[in-house]
Amino acid sequence: MMKVYEFKGFPNPARVRMALAEKGLIDEVDFIQVDLPGGEHQTETFLAKNPSGAVPVLELEDGTLISESVAITEYLDNLDGSPVLTGETPKERGVISMLQRKVEVGFLDAIGAYFHHATQGLGPKIEPYQVAEWGEKQREKAVITLHWMETILKNQDFLAGDKFTVADVTAHAGFLFAGFVKLEIPANCPNVKKYADNLANRESAAVAA
Repeated sequence: MMKVYEFKGFPNPARVRMALAEKGLIDEVDFIQVDLPGGEHQTETFLAKNPSGAVPVLELEDGTLISESVAITEYLDNLDGSPVLTGETPKERGVISMLQRKVEVGFLDAIGAYFHHATQGLGPKIEPYQVAEWGEKQREKAVITLHWMETILKNQDFLAGDKFTVADVTAHAGFLFAGFVKLEIPANCPNVKKYADNLANRESAAVAA
């Protein structure tokens, strides 16, 4: 059985859980919790699995370790030879990859930087170095990205068109994190609000929470 090292409820583990649920693979994984607030991700044991000290990490039955949420999703999506999250044609794969990256950097990662630098984050023992001004700038970046998403979602249900993809998985994780840090969707982004609600109502979202 595959193993996923995670801290349940955090955005990046939520991305992998949602992908697993969308692919019908949730029962084929053993979830192992890593105590992030307690610093377990900084121990030699965990760093041997992922030198960057981040979760999630996927461990295959042969011992292969795959870190980074996008890489894990890429693997899971292609296990059965019928990818539904990362695209089937070269054009789909290129567009989906582009959109995923824009949402990851401009929204999810930006909120993460705000959390780690402009709030207490995981606490002073885990967050010894913070730059509050930069964290606030990243919060502004997240809001700008929401307005960009609004322009896309005026005419379609999902970021890449009419199909749910890995870009939407990343967006959902971003909305979860935004709720945690109390970053509200701007009132002049009604399509983003509708989109966020639709993502939250997917069956896979319940598994990701």
